[in-house]
Amino acid sequence: MKIDLDNSTRLYYSIKEVASHFGVNESLLRFWETEFDIINPRKTEGGARQYKKEDIETIALVYHLVKEKGMTLEGARQTLSHKKDETLRKVQVIEK
Repeated sequence: MKIDLDNSTRLYYSIKEVASHFGVNESLLRFWETEFDIINPRKTEGGARQYKKEDIETIALVYHLVKEKGMTLEGARQTLSHKKDETLRKVQVIEK
């Protein structure tokens, strides 16, 4: 299931929806959350993660660098800390 971020009026998405969107396990998203400071979804009182559009775009960057380009987590962290805006533009162009 792909999430249509451009046409959706929803504010939050569940971890299950986001994992399905990227075709990864929910545990990978939780792991990336510990590895990348920029992934910081909202958590309910019960601990359920709620992802905003911006969170999903950030995950898309990490996914692109790690899964598609084959970078290590450290390499992806360095790229995001130095060139986040440039990388985001490239990913947006690739997705369209």
